[in-house]
Amino acid sequence: MAEDLKILKDLSKEEQYQSLIPQLKGLLAGETDLIANLANVAAALKEQFSWFWVGFYLIKGDELVLGPFQGPVACTRIAKGRGVCGSAWLRNETIIVPDVDQFPGHIACASASRSEIVLPFYLAEEMVGVLDVDSEYLAYFDDVDAVYLTEILRLIHG
Repeated sequence: MAEDLKILKDLSKEEQYQSLIPQLKGLLAGETDLIANLANVAAALKEQFSWFWVGFYLIKGDELVLGPFQGPVACTRIAKGRGVCGSAWLRNETIIVPDVDQFPGHIACASASRSEIVLPFYLAEEMVGVLDVDSEYLAYFDDVDAVYLTEILRLIHG
C-alpha cells in the first residue's frame, strides 16, 4: 500500500516531530514486519528532516549489524563499545555528539558526518539495536531530538 507523508518544513523542529508522529502511527499500524517498519521510519525521518544519514543497526550476537537506512553507504558491522553506536549499545543510553571528531574512537563511515545522535531501540523491553542519525552540521542534535526520537522508537513493533 502506498503512503504519502505530509512533510512540513517551515516549522520549528518540535513542530515537525509533532506533525510526523501521528503520520508514523498510521503508517506503522497493522504492519507486523520489523524490517518494513524500520525502513519506513528511516525513510520518513530522512524525508522530513533531510538528515545526512538515518538508519538502524540491529544487535546480532556481539555486533551491531547494519539494518534499514537512508543515506550514503555505511559501516556494516560495529563491535559493542566501539564508536558512538557501539557505545550507546554498551551504555544502554542515548548519546548526543556535537562534534564527531571529538568523540574518542568515533568510526568515520562518512567524512561528511559532523554530529550524531544514537538511541537504543527496544522491542518488548529488550534492546534489539540502535537508531543512528548523522548530520553534516556541527552541534545539530539536542534534547528535543532525543525526546521525540525516543517517542518514535516506541511506535515501532514487529
